[in-house]
Amino acid sequence: MVARIPLIAGNWKMNKTPAEGDAFVRALATRLGTIEAVEVVVAPPFTGLQAVVSASLGTGITVAAQNLFWEERGAFTGEVAPGMLTSLGVRWVIIGHSERRQLFGETDQIVARKVRSALNHDLRPIMCVGETQEERDAGMTEERLVSQVTKGLAHVTAGEAGELVVAYEPIWAIGTGRTATPAAAQEACALVRRQVAQVLGPAARETVRVLYGGSVTPDNIGDLMRQDDVDGALVGGASLDVESFAVIAERA
Repeated sequence: MVARIPLIAGNWKMNKTPAEGDAFVRALATRLGTIEAVEVVVAPPFTGLQAVVSASLGTGITVAAQNLFWEERGAFTGEVAPGMLTSLGVRWVIIGHSERRQLFGETDQIVARKVRSALNHDLRPIMCVGETQEERDAGMTEERLVSQVTKGLAHVTAGEAGELVVAYEPIWAIGTGRTATPAAAQEACALVRRQVAQVLGPAARETVRVLYGGSVTPDNIGDLMRQDDVDGALVGGASLDVESFAVIAERA
């Protein structure tokens, strides 16, 4: 069995100026010290990437973008190319977050193109999947997750499985204060892992990291991390506070 290092990623969404992001990362690095048993990632808005990358140098904290476009250049007003991200020192990118899917119309096919583009440019994708409350109530959770994983990984090869992270985020738990029970999170993350292995081959079962996201806090991270198929968390609101995010990373 391959040991999967826990990954704690903080999605700041549309919060923090460059100066605020700089100060946050410096404070977080001081607070965490030389933590080695967990990988810590922060995802500022585009405007803060350069400042946060600079502040993170030598700290062990790495930086993700919250989105990217799949083309390398061209007449795509408002979009950001993968090479623009890597030129700043960005190493990760969140793809297919439910807010991108729901508010900006991103489809599974768009997610698949973005995942492929990220891998082409040595960016490690954190691909998000998850069901709505209506889909869950209708017993469609498995169908929805299988479809999202299968379509999102359509252009990924088996040899790239180790570069991939999939984040299970039940849409009904994001920003609502509601969290899936540890057992429900385990069930869904195990399903995601099985489907990744179905698409990319059995070796992917051990190499792909599966995160849980949805109102993760210092109080519930311990129980979540005790589940066999939960390899970390994609943290929203609690990642905006240095102390709460640091405690989440430590308890992971």
